[in-house]
Amino acid sequence: MLIRDAVPADLPALLEIYNEAVANTTASWDYDPWSPVQHADWYAHKMESGFPLLVASEAGEVLGYASYGEFHAKIGYATTREHSVYVRPGKQGRGIGQALMTAVVDRAREAGVHTLIGLVSADNVASLRLHAGLGFVEVGRLREVGRKFDRWLDLVYLQLMLS
Repeated sequence: MLIRDAVPADLPALLEIYNEAVANTTASWDYDPWSPVQHADWYAHKMESGFPLLVASEAGEVLGYASYGEFHAKIGYATTREHSVYVRPGKQGRGIGQALMTAVVDRAREAGVHTLIGLVSADNVASLRLHAGLGFVEVGRLREVGRKFDRWLDLVYLQLMLS
């Protein structure tokens, strides 16, 4: 497995992975799939802002991706970043998420990020376990702040101090 920077040719695979999460999981609280235009705009923002967008690939197949971006827009949050990680269905449990997150953490440290924040649905046990294994700690839990699939969702704030 290779962890590398995403390139424009990866966008269809990234969009497919994300839209599957939208349709079938609570990893994303979007209801509607993203269009290729929305996804291209997201990619352009990552590149223009200098935020990493990493992919895991094997034999030419994109297995997952991870990135970080702004936590909040105000300047006081400039060294805090919110991250995300998605793994292709059927490929979970193989260490792909861990490899991607390890690389994102390394990139964040190199960039002088002070802390990484993850916002994870409380029912996403695999993601909570992944983050705990990487040293993230739960620092907050908001009850019933989201709704998807006709049920209320709790949001867990996870934090990893980098410096």
